[in-house]
Amino acid sequence: MALKSLGYIGIQSTKLEDWSDFATNLLGMQPVDRGGAVRTFRMDDRKQRLVVTGADNEGLGFMGWEVDHHDDLEAMAARLDAHGVRVKRGTRALADERRVGDVIVFTDPNGHRVEIFHTPEIASDPFSPGRPISGFKTGPLGMGHVVLNVDNIEQAMVFYRDVLGFSVTDYGLKPYPLYFFHINGRHHSFAMVGSGKQSFHHFMVELQSLDDVGQGYDLAQLDEGRIAYTLGRHTNDHMTSFYAHSPSDFFVEYGWGAQVIDPKTWEPFETHDGPSLWGHERLYMAEEQRKRMRDMRLDAARRGVRVPNPANCAWLDSVVRAE
Repeated sequence: MALKSLGYIGIQSTKLEDWSDFATNLLGMQPVDRGGAVRTFRMDDRKQRLVVTGADNEGLGFMGWEVDHHDDLEAMAARLDAHGVRVKRGTRALADERRVGDVIVFTDPNGHRVEIFHTPEIASDPFSPGRPISGFKTGPLGMGHVVLNVDNIEQAMVFYRDVLGFSVTDYGLKPYPLYFFHINGRHHSFAMVGSGKQSFHHFMVELQSLDDVGQGYDLAQLDEGRIAYTLGRHTNDHMTSFYAHSPSDFFVEYGWGAQVIDPKTWEPFETHDGPSLWGHERLYMAEEQRKRMRDMRLDAARRGVRVPNPANCAWLDSVVRAE
């Protein structure tokens, strides 16, 4: 019954053409469908990973989480129903639109649309990136991760951890509560920021090469105001990344080199060094807020905080071999 990965996300936007340019020419995704008010994009052998739908607002439309089989979908629907969550069965038309075997739909405590599905459709032709990149790190780790701003983090914690079955990877309490959750070997497929807001913060895609990220960073700097966070490295998942302003009112993290965990043996813990070891200057913030984040990084530098040397992950190696 357990969720296995983030399968896809949907974005609502008034700026379909801007999204087409951003997703292909900067992120390197493959455009698939330009029908009507929908744009879809590939990242790998799946027929689609990102869906952008024309709307009169900007932000997250839906998150799609994958389970293995139809029986797992039924069990998850029953579990949600037992916790008082209203679940809708997706129509055949919706499943076809999502390119999956079957889907259920419900809403989380913060009003975000959540979908759970099984049996994604696989493309017959190889992935062809929108710009020259080595490819995205997906497979058993899923599409990447999503991060939400929430106004009631305790309520959201109960829902995602106790109802949907996400496991806490680690968490920080300063300068604001941050909780990171895993469902596979990706350090986090989902995270929440207790910012007091209720919005979509960002989604992340991970590249196969640091050069893909560096070249993306150069391209992003050609577009004035595109960079939201400068190039830097995160403290907890060890990702080297930058954040770009998307055409909508949220960020996209573009990264490489995150650690892969073993979910069977992982123990959650509190972090104390702030979200970034170096870099990630938050250009969009007011100077007072930027200074607070900068001071945390400089303190980590004074103490010589370092990311451990990377090692092969036996769990991930076994999963890749099975795939």
